[in-house]
Amino acid sequence: MNLKSICVYASSSNAVAPAHIATAEALGREIAARGLTLVYGGGDLGLMGAVARGVRSGNGHIIGIIPETLLSKGINCDIADELLVSRDLRERKAWMEARADAFVALPGGFGTLEELFEILTLRQLEEHTKPVVLVNSQAFFEPLLALFEHLYAGQFAKPCRDFYHVATDAVDVFDYLERFEPFDAPAKWF
Repeated sequence: MNLKSICVYASSSNAVAPAHIATAEALGREIAARGLTLVYGGGDLGLMGAVARGVRSGNGHIIGIIPETLLSKGINCDIADELLVSRDLRERKAWMEARADAFVALPGGFGTLEELFEILTLRQLEEHTKPVVLVNSQAFFEPLLALFEHLYAGQFAKPCRDFYHVATDAVDVFDYLERFEPFDAPAKWF
């Protein structure tokens, strides 16, 4: 796989546990160390800001994509090499998807989960074959993974565990990405 850029979905809350901030910064440093470009939501708060600062600390390249409504609130990242301003969140997500070779979800709230669900749904519908990784910092994604298993058990979704990798840390993220090979999705419908 020719990996050049990674889209990171992450919390914009500054109130999260310091361990999550450390995980985000470590991921950013690893992105920079590998010469990759960070594509992310363009904010300077929470894990979003932490991953960008991690990339910047390693002199990596940062593309921030922020909707006009959030830019007007002044929460944009001033260390991004490129800051693109979208009309809205939908356009931002489309631009992020188009510019990324892989997707990594750090812990986050409704916005992060919505971005993750959309990219998994697009994978299920074969709109892309890019890798998706959930960084399970402090076991954050365990309840979501249990919900996924509940969906599979009830046949609301076909088991698609191969569509995502659950990583423990930044090193695990890149171990997975280095061995990732695109594959066809099985039919979505039962």
